[in-house]
Amino acid sequence: MTTGTATRWDPSLYATHASFVPALGAAVLDLLAPQSGSQVLDLGCGDGVLTQKLIAAGCSVVGIDADPAMVAAAQAKGIDARLGDARALDFEAEFDAVFTNAALHWVGQPDVVTAGVKRALKPGGRYVGEFGGHANIAAIRTALIAVLARHGFPAAGAETSYYPTAEAFRAVLEAGGFVVDSCAIIPRPTPLPESGMAGWLETFRGGFIDAAGVPDDQKDQIITETVALLAPALQAANGQWIADYVRIRFSAHLPE
Repeated sequence: MTTGTATRWDPSLYATHASFVPALGAAVLDLLAPQSGSQVLDLGCGDGVLTQKLIAAGCSVVGIDADPAMVAAAQAKGIDARLGDARALDFEAEFDAVFTNAALHWVGQPDVVTAGVKRALKPGGRYVGEFGGHANIAAIRTALIAVLARHGFPAAGAETSYYPTAEAFRAVLEAGGFVVDSCAIIPRPTPLPESGMAGWLETFRGGFIDAAGVPDDQKDQIITETVALLAPALQAANGQWIADYVRIRFSAHLPE
């Protein structure tokens, strides 16, 4: 979830409006193919929903997240979750695999993160994950930028998230000493829960609306205007909202 940003999260809001994020992590879990007895670092573990699946597969897991509330939610599930920054990992050859889902786009500094992951892995260790790729939520970000600008606010979070192409991220991994087994853009239009786009914007506002410095008494107006601007593009005729998600899914390993 978060691994090194100032964004703050509400675990209950996340569970209500963004439960699809860990639910759609099944494909990247399959790519990891966790083995019983493996030592795994879950980088950006969030509230621990996917971490539990790693534990259920027999892995010994440490979860790292930058958000205290999310770490507390994971700990409440019995997970060894620790407050930490993906850009300052202090592990040395402790893990067979590093797994990450829906986190790296919040962090940036991919070369620094990759170096820390390399240090954390044993020789031959695997680095498997998924995060926002080039053109991820492009319509949502464009609408937010326009609405924020209309009210005199900067584009802040909407402009600083890390959404690389597959080629660019592959180059980062290779420069960091990894052998890349796969790295691809996955377009994934994502139906949102009943709360729709308003619920999505409320849940993720920390990375966009709060980061732009919008006062509390104006946030609802920003959300309302953004929803109206997006409706023609992202709301189906039956009222269903579909977010324009695009992911990078990757698998890499260190030489033995």
